[in-house]
Amino acid sequence: MTTPKDFAQLIEQMPQLLAPSLARDWPNLPVNRAEGMYLIGVDGRRYLDFTAGIAVLNVGHCHPRVVEAAQQQTAAMIHSAVGITQTAALLRLADELTKVLPPGLDSFFFGNSGAEAIEGALKLARFATGRPGFIAFWGGFHGRTLATAALTTSKGKYRAGYEPLLPGVYFADYPYCYRCPVNRQPATCHLECMASLDTLFSRAIAPGEVAAFIVEPIQGEAGFVTPPVEFLQRLRQLADEHGILLIFDEIQTGFGRTGQMFAAQTFGVTPDIMAIAKGIASGFPLSAVVASRELMKKWKPGAHSTTFGGNPVACAAGVATLEVIRDENLLDNCRQMGARLLAGVQQLQARYPIIGDVRGLGLMIGLEFVQPGPDRQPNPQAVTRLLDECLKRGLLLYMAGLHNHVIRIFPPLIVTAAQIDEALQIMDESLAVMSA
Repeated sequence: MTTPKDFAQLIEQMPQLLAPSLARDWPNLPVNRAEGMYLIGVDGRRYLDFTAGIAVLNVGHCHPRVVEAAQQQTAAMIHSAVGITQTAALLRLADELTKVLPPGLDSFFFGNSGAEAIEGALKLARFATGRPGFIAFWGGFHGRTLATAALTTSKGKYRAGYEPLLPGVYFADYPYCYRCPVNRQPATCHLECMASLDTLFSRAIAPGEVAAFIVEPIQGEAGFVTPPVEFLQRLRQLADEHGILLIFDEIQTGFGRTGQMFAAQTFGVTPDIMAIAKGIASGFPLSAVVASRELMKKWKPGAHSTTFGGNPVACAAGVATLEVIRDENLLDNCRQMGARLLAGVQQLQARYPIIGDVRGLGLMIGLEFVQPGPDRQPNPQAVTRLLDECLKRGLLLYMAGLHNHVIRIFPPLIVTAAQIDEALQIMDESLAVMSA
């Protein structure tokens, strides 16, 4: 048997070992371990992680209670397919989730990933309503499978090369207030963008043919585009009026990210179906389709199934994650630290005009960068430079937006005031270097 290669040798081989779609991401930082708010590089350097594994590690890296729960479950049983057996970890997680979800969302189908949860939500909606159509929103991101890519318009490249995608999908305007699709100003906005739904109903698909609206309460990959609360309220009313189901994609917004456990609670709007993943189990593969028992009863036995969904180790980690969020008051910390972060980046915006817009809720903040001048042209070059400068100083951030012209800031919910201030200082120093 040959001697295993060391990490440095493997990193050199990465372009050959990994598909280009993985190997060409940024920054491909070689790390040995992680703890709390930090990634630790192979050279021992600590990086303040304000990406949280893309909104996954809401209780931080390797929280001791999550690690202990996963270790104990691994020693007891790693896997057996749901239905062949039932495990206490899975049922306990389902029971605990009913305590933190909006009332009435109390029945679950567990899967492994966000895309799986969206696929399941689509299947449930079609099966329960007998209707074929879906209405999604421009700028949304719902996954990379064929069905979820059909709903996704945050970037054209996510769809390129895969047509034909799922039929029966239509798109309406999302209230991207900084770049209003109907050229309104926030001060005088009356959600004229929602007229695009009337256009769809009159010209493309009758309301009685629509199984569901599917929407991100805050658009993630589009750059943390945050709508007025009235948008989701009106969408709920429109769904009720036409017997259309409302699906919330809470894959990025869930588990405390917006300052409440779910964005549905932050906005005060309850969907019929919710897709949850990412923050559910602190990095273990797990997701769920959530609906009322009444709606789930329409999904007959055998209409959908899974092999790995509801894995007991992932579910044990999920229970521990919920306990940490509760016991460490992370929702309150999210609101407090989110307010501190938002105030800090607004101060940066006032000093650096290349920051055109600052938006978000809780610890889900987007900074949109623009070219100098009045026409708000996207500035992806500034984002690339700022990401690199921040990384040099030990802060990890990530890009978003149609042109990669937005920086997403979404640290774990355990972040402290000192760490917020450190990140803001690093960003300030980096922007100053860029402006010199």
